[in-house]
Amino acid sequence: MGLFRLLVLIAIFAAAFWLWRRFTRPVRRSEQNRGSPAPMERCAHCGVYLPREEALSKAGDWYCSQAHLEQGPKPGEH
Repeated sequence: MGLFRLLVLIAIFAAAFWLWRRFTRPVRRSEQNRGSPAPMERCAHCGVYLPREEALSKAGDWYCSQAHLEQGPKPGEH
């Protein structure tokens, strides 16, 4: 019976510790509250999507790299 009491005490201690940690941690901000997502653009050459701030623009098309910008749109796409 002594082992059973010890296991119950350990379980109670673990539950109390878990509850204490749960209520004393700072609240995390959810992903929805972090603002709107960055606008994405599709590379006219390879089709990969990347943030607009990293994309290169030429004649209304967006490109993922300088090499793709120089090669232009993929043949058959425009």
